[in-house]
Amino acid sequence: MTTVTATIDTTRPVATLINVFTVTPDRQDELIALLARATEETMKHQPGFICANFHASEDGERVINYAQWESEDHYRAMLANPEARVHMDQAAAFATDVQPRLFRVRSTHGTGRPTAC
Repeated sequence: MTTVTATIDTTRPVATLINVFTVTPDRQDELIALLARATEETMKHQPGFICANFHASEDGERVINYAQWESEDHYRAMLANPEARVHMDQAAAFATDVQPRLFRVRSTHGTGRPTAC
């Protein structure tokens, strides 16, 4: 797996996807593996893709996909791609609830030391 840094910056006009999947704890790892595979095989090859990160809740009941796209248009084009759609449908089958939303970064805070969030 390649190390990628997501830059959270109010001056970058990117579309930020935050997708919350609700899962049973016994499916959390399986969903993350599926999302990682879909990203490597398909999503990262879509025009406008910047990065994707997957977060697992400590209670095992949530997976959060934090992804960045160059624009909302790029994100919408990916949604219309049949190859990408297959992966999204597979991921949704793991979850009891899926809540994808696009966000714009409005405020960031840090220690002032050079780091990435």
